[in-house]
Amino acid sequence: MILGYLLSGLVTGAIFAVMGSGLTLSYAATGVFNFAHGAVGFLTALLFYQLNLAAGLPAWAAGLLAAGVFAPALGYLLHLAMFRGLAQAGETAQIVGTIGLTIALPALGLLVVDLFGLPSVDGTTLPRGLGPHPALGFEVLGARLDSDQLITFCFSAVAALGLWAFMRHTPYGLRMRASVDRRRLATLRGIDVDATSALAWMLGSGLAGLAGVLAVPVLGLDATAYTVLLFASATAAVFGRLRSIPWTFAAGLALGVVQNLVAGYTDFLQEITGLRTAVPVILLFAGLVLLNRSRERVAGSAAEDAPPPDHLAGVPLWRRRLPWVAGLVALLGFTFAGSEYYVGLAAQGLVLALIFCSFVVVTGIGGMVNLAQAAFASMAALTCGWAFSAGWPLFAAIVVGVLAASAVGMLVALPALRLGGRVLTLATLALALLADQVLFQVDAFSNGTIGWALPALGFGFADTSDPRVRVVLLLALIGLVGLLVRNLERSASGRAILAVRSAPAAATTSGLSGPRAKIVLFALASAIAGLGGVLFAVSKGSITATDLPAFSGFVWLAVVVLQGVRRIGGAVLGGLVAVAVPELLATWGVSAQVGAILFGAGGMILAKHPDGVLAQLAESRHRRRQARAPVATPAQPVAATSSASVTPSVSVVPAQPVAASPGRATAAAPVPAALFRLEGVVAGYADCTVLRGVDLDVRSGEVVALLGANGAGKSTTCAVAAGDRPVSAGRVLLDGVDVTTWPAHRRARAGVLLAPEGRGVFPGLTVEENLRTWLAEPDAVYERMPQLAARRTVLAGALSGGEQQLLTLAPALARPPRVLIADEPSLGLAPLIVRQVFEVFAELRERGVALLLVEEKATEALAIADRVAFMRLGHVVWAGPRAEVDGDRLTAAYLGVT
Repeated sequence: MILGYLLSGLVTGAIFAVMGSGLTLSYAATGVFNFAHGAVGFLTALLFYQLNLAAGLPAWAAGLLAAGVFAPALGYLLHLAMFRGLAQAGETAQIVGTIGLTIALPALGLLVVDLFGLPSVDGTTLPRGLGPHPALGFEVLGARLDSDQLITFCFSAVAALGLWAFMRHTPYGLRMRASVDRRRLATLRGIDVDATSALAWMLGSGLAGLAGVLAVPVLGLDATAYTVLLFASATAAVFGRLRSIPWTFAAGLALGVVQNLVAGYTDFLQEITGLRTAVPVILLFAGLVLLNRSRERVAGSAAEDAPPPDHLAGVPLWRRRLPWVAGLVALLGFTFAGSEYYVGLAAQGLVLALIFCSFVVVTGIGGMVNLAQAAFASMAALTCGWAFSAGWPLFAAIVVGVLAASAVGMLVALPALRLGGRVLTLATLALALLADQVLFQVDAFSNGTIGWALPALGFGFADTSDPRVRVVLLLALIGLVGLLVRNLERSASGRAILAVRSAPAAATTSGLSGPRAKIVLFALASAIAGLGGVLFAVSKGSITATDLPAFSGFVWLAVVVLQGVRRIGGAVLGGLVAVAVPELLATWGVSAQVGAILFGAGGMILAKHPDGVLAQLAESRHRRRQARAPVATPAQPVAATSSASVTPSVSVVPAQPVAASPGRATAAAPVPAALFRLEGVVAGYADCTVLRGVDLDVRSGEVVALLGANGAGKSTTCAVAAGDRPVSAGRVLLDGVDVTTWPAHRRARAGVLLAPEGRGVFPGLTVEENLRTWLAEPDAVYERMPQLAARRTVLAGALSGGEQQLLTLAPALARPPRVLIADEPSLGLAPLIVRQVFEVFAELRERGVALLLVEEKATEALAIADRVAFMRLGHVVWAGPRAEVDGDRLTAAYLGVT
């Protein structure tokens, strides 16, 4: 019997493995964890069923078209419409965007089935598999398997082996992994990150589709079952650290076996309802906590989480408050003048808004995505119901419920002390599912399917059985929460929380306690969610274990983020929208699937506006005000002295005579034309203009040192030259060709290489893989730099700062670019390494490379430079031969002293 459990478990695990491998691939190549992976599998399975049943295609042909053509095409379309923008958005926007797809894709498929009169499907529909129908039986090692199970295992093994070989042994796989490791650097190395991401989404969606088709004889066509399959597969991906496809595949197989063995041999667990079916959730949480704490060393990097700009900062306070005051007055007027039914709907929306305020605290302020808010609300409501049934006064029962939710929130916060980002998101969801499947199923706590009855909350003159009283009460509570959040943001504790969110390491060295800040946020957010849950139960008159399922938190977060999770107004608007939209669709006779599709389409908004609708409206108003405002002409800087006059271009002054060498001009030879030139370049960041008409050129075989104080615009000049920053005005020329509109990867392929400030390496790739992003064969580098050869299999993030900088420049020695732009190459390096770096520059100059060097150490830069350009306030204020640089000009360039 045990062999039968093992073999059938391997088949189930093979489905986990395929879907988990697709998750690993898409995450490893794009950095986006796709919560819609299961929805893609469902949609593919639905198409397979319709092609097989309605169109009459053979199962193999239907499977090939569904998983081999439709699923990859869907992945490509989603990349164009959504994932391309989400890759550069924050983690919250990524999570919410894919959650929207989880809801929208199945709804879209079911709507198409209804519109075209195709065979209807529901959770009980059980289509045939890829094999013969009826399935053939086989005896394998004494265990009975059918043809569908064997096909599932074989397809899974082939898919995993091929995917591993693709990612580890092909240039395409290397480009994918480089793109997610450091997306910006990948473009500077000539990698088209958009194309690699598109390929990754096509392959990942293809694997999701394959898993969907293989699972359809077991799961049927139930969209919820495919979402559950996603989380089981996520367990396998987590044990593969979301990077290793072989480990993911092995973990998927093991998970299937363990689940079968627990189901077959743990009868003693029947006493605890739901515990046996919660095995994947328990393993998911354990894997997240034990395996996903980063131990990598990444030199020269810092974590940053900058808040969005406040586009209303210049607007008078009364104008900022006026729309909300008007909305409040309108809502109160509607409350006392509208029908009781619609006032009740408004009260429902405000209950949700109160719960949604908890997301503002934990996600908007704390930057932690918590999907357990529905569990906190349910915990408080059930605790309140239990306490009231035990004879406690209602007010006391409410307090006990809120305290219980807060206590559970503090327990859930413990993983947050170790985890962050997507890993924390999955951990909180795992705990929420565990509470749903085990804790809330205990009859003594939830009173079974009957639940607990709760009376209306009375105030002597009125009670909450009147929806108008509920609306006023909820508005007052939301107002109090708003004041609490405002005071928290302005307090010392709030500043400490923001510091921990933005730069945890820096906050710790400043004496701030990261763990304390996180625990406080979780406790406060869970208390707010718990209060909302209690009022939900009081409004409804009862509470059961199924009223607030864990997956509700999945959707709630998406609703709040779509409106704006950093503001209480976003929570209020989200709660009202969550109730009003389904009601309007039902009133107009529109299919409920349309609402789900519209909700998913909202996720696409986040690809371009990750801070939500409210921030988007504020930005639009800001831009309209800017368009109406008169444009001020920026003042030109004053020349340092008459001898240090402003020159429009470095090429105005002839180069200093130097000894003849290949690619370098001599005193007698005519000055060669510039290989690389910036002409009147204007560029900046959003509304801030940094470069204001920069003229600069570099010739083959010479070094131009670009010097100036911090903030002069040197790094922005490098970014513009490499194509990493767009140009507002002016031109960028390479050998006479206008490359202004070329993206960074195209310029890199044409020979323009930027060694960025900090370290230009991919920390998650080995030394050899780093070299192969620019070189076909790295042997030439190993001959020149044996220290790198000895560490070829070491991750670049584990190298010292000096080794990382040598690794950055080493590819240029083996395959010299036409133009090398080095931004602060000696930053943080020891003198010995600095000398080695500048020896590399000297050799590249001798080989005819045009070098633009930005360096904070003026002495080293001037020692190697042929010509020098000084920048101040976004202008080149002086340029000329190295021989004409003296102390006065250095003082003028760095200090602005004339």
